[in-house]
Amino acid sequence: MKQKATVSSSRRKSRKAYFTAPSHIRRKLMSAPLSKDLRAKYNVRSLPIRRDDEVIICRGHYHDREGKVTQVYRKKWRIHIERVTRDKANGQTVPIGIHPSKVMITKIKMDKDRKALLDRKNRAT
Repeated sequence: MKQKATVSSSRRKSRKAYFTAPSHIRRKLMSAPLSKDLRAKYNVRSLPIRRDDEVIICRGHYHDREGKVTQVYRKKWRIHIERVTRDKANGQTVPIGIHPSKVMITKIKMDKDRKALLDRKNRAT
């Protein structure tokens, strides 16, 4: 049954809304789960990923690699992680894009806005 009259449950409209989402909404959609100890500490399950967070890759060819996020590429729905690169035929190294849902945040880059976000999202209070 439909919960809200303003939100469509249509697959077609949901996919269109996702893939044509503007940058400020993509930030929220590009969230990553927190590690078990961070989850226990902050009572928060996931956070929008940002540049200097430290993550571990959980899925795919590069799983169990750790590193710092060097770029959040919102246009392509990917993040770039340091030392997760490949060599091109001409010798140039390029970063590999990883989807944020396939990583886990192990260390949060904390500032006042992030702290306020964690306080807002805290489920214990």
